[in-house]
Amino acid sequence: MDKNKGNISIHTENIFPIIKKWLYSDKDIFIRELISNGCDAISKLKRLQSLGEANLQGNQIYKVIVSVNKEKGTLKFSDNGIGMTEEEVKKYINQVAFSGAEDFINKYKDKIGEDKDIIGHFGLGFYSAFMVAKRVQIDTLSYIDGSEAVTWVCDGGTEYEISPSTKDSRGTTITLFVDEDSKEFLEAFKVREVIEKYCSFLPIEIYLEEEGKEEKEEDKKPLNDTTPLWMKSPKDCTDEEYKEFYKKVFLDFNDPLFWIHLNVDYPFNLKGILYFPKLKHELEATEGQVKLYNNQVFVADNIKEVIPEFLLLLKGTIDCPDLPLNVSRSFLQKDKDVMKISKHIVKKVADKLVSLYKNERENFNSFWKDIQIFIKYGCLRDESFYEKIKDIIIFKRLNGEYITLNEYLEENKEKHENKVFYVTDEKQQSQYIKMFKEASLDALVLDCSLDNHFISFLEAKESGVTFARIDSDISEILKSDSNEDLKDINDKVQSLFKDLASNGINEVKVESLRNSETPAMILVSEQSRRMAEMSKMFGGMDMPNMFSEEKTLVVNNNNSIIKKLSQINLEENKDKVELMCNYIVDIALLSNKELSSEEMDNFINRSNKILSLAMEL
Repeated sequence: MDKNKGNISIHTENIFPIIKKWLYSDKDIFIRELISNGCDAISKLKRLQSLGEANLQGNQIYKVIVSVNKEKGTLKFSDNGIGMTEEEVKKYINQVAFSGAEDFINKYKDKIGEDKDIIGHFGLGFYSAFMVAKRVQIDTLSYIDGSEAVTWVCDGGTEYEISPSTKDSRGTTITLFVDEDSKEFLEAFKVREVIEKYCSFLPIEIYLEEEGKEEKEEDKKPLNDTTPLWMKSPKDCTDEEYKEFYKKVFLDFNDPLFWIHLNVDYPFNLKGILYFPKLKHELEATEGQVKLYNNQVFVADNIKEVIPEFLLLLKGTIDCPDLPLNVSRSFLQKDKDVMKISKHIVKKVADKLVSLYKNERENFNSFWKDIQIFIKYGCLRDESFYEKIKDIIIFKRLNGEYITLNEYLEENKEKHENKVFYVTDEKQQSQYIKMFKEASLDALVLDCSLDNHFISFLEAKESGVTFARIDSDISEILKSDSNEDLKDINDKVQSLFKDLASNGINEVKVESLRNSETPAMILVSEQSRRMAEMSKMFGGMDMPNMFSEEKTLVVNNNNSIIKKLSQINLEENKDKVELMCNYIVDIALLSNKELSSEEMDNFINRSNKILSLAMEL
């Protein structure tokens, strides 16, 4: 068979249904696209003026005006930018996907280089108008002296009309005759809402007006901020400006804890501000919002390819003209540069945290309760982040001060080498904390919702280090130094509690504890507790747990009540001894955890019986 060459045929009558239904993810994006085109037209003219290629008289005030006429069913987008000649209309409008922005950049490349201020690149933005319009009209007049105004009209098919226009001022006006199924875009409040969503920070002033209605004072003000804070140099921004910007963009009346201003020119262009918000409760950490912009045009919230998942817990803005967006400018194309940008953002966040730790330690400590969930989640999700900040992770100790893991290990190496004791609930575990303090021991407070996962992560990363909750196997380190031989008492006490103790206790031990006030305490095997918690988490609340906690009852023979119990004649006082033993177990359980409804009923009944016995004395 002979080789043949040819051209791929594109049926243009099929292109509009594709654009209308599939090109853009959200219908309202056409407003963003048409306003962006207007901003591009003005940016091109300003650039030509700076190059001496355009001679304009007087002081130019550039703007894009969006006009709604509900009665006529029209929506207009007007700019006073570069405009088009008839030849340019045929070139840029009649050729689908021929980018006027790309053509402009290529034409003046030697003078302006890779112009990052020009937004459009794909030549498809204008056609988004047909998503909502049954008919589109362009009226345009070029900046070139002697140009004639042109009208272009199309009903959404492949046919169009070009004729002279009555437009007498430089720039372009695009008029959309809105279709019946898109009438919501003839409501001024709806258009305002979309403009504020996508165009709040475009570099050209944008105004909204309702034709036929008296202009309100608010309509005389632009809807956008043309110089958002992230576009400024960090040295030119005040703390008050950062806080004001945060409150305005994220509608949060609380001041952020601190922020990171990203300002990178090489090897890619990246600007933005990431805020660490103050949380009312940990669940708020799931409500982060990082807005992604491309040349000040809003693209989307929380794009995970650019913003690592753990940083999506933060709030902020990222503007990166180098992002490889798809043709609808709504999603990212997969690109190795995206990963570089993402890693750089992580590095900048880590650098800021390290700087705060080293230079503002007091502030860093005060922030910790709010930022720990971000940091710990980041370590769990990104090991490179952990490696960068592992030495500045701090923990609250029992006296309220903050120390690092290495500092804790160094302080306690002679008492319990490489073992870290911790508290998860300072109120519930107060009895254990009291005993720890009396024994001059220390523990870390780990009450963050991620701490169960985080300590397992640390054990895997820090060789030889193990974590044990303050109610785990601690009887050895709490033992009294007394050498008194209590074997007979121990045997009798063990027999009493072994026969009578219930409530899921696996083992009974009798020890001499330093704290003589405590008759008994419950210890829970660290490993069994973790397995039980994991089983509950993955099995769901409605499924039976595969693992249960292994509990040990430690009876303190250094306690006066226990000593007296060991001396009572069991045969004569069996009921009383049984009541007292079970009551002691109740108190020990109550110090360890919240009692179940059945356990609480038993405790109350036994308390009433104890009170009755006391009244008989």
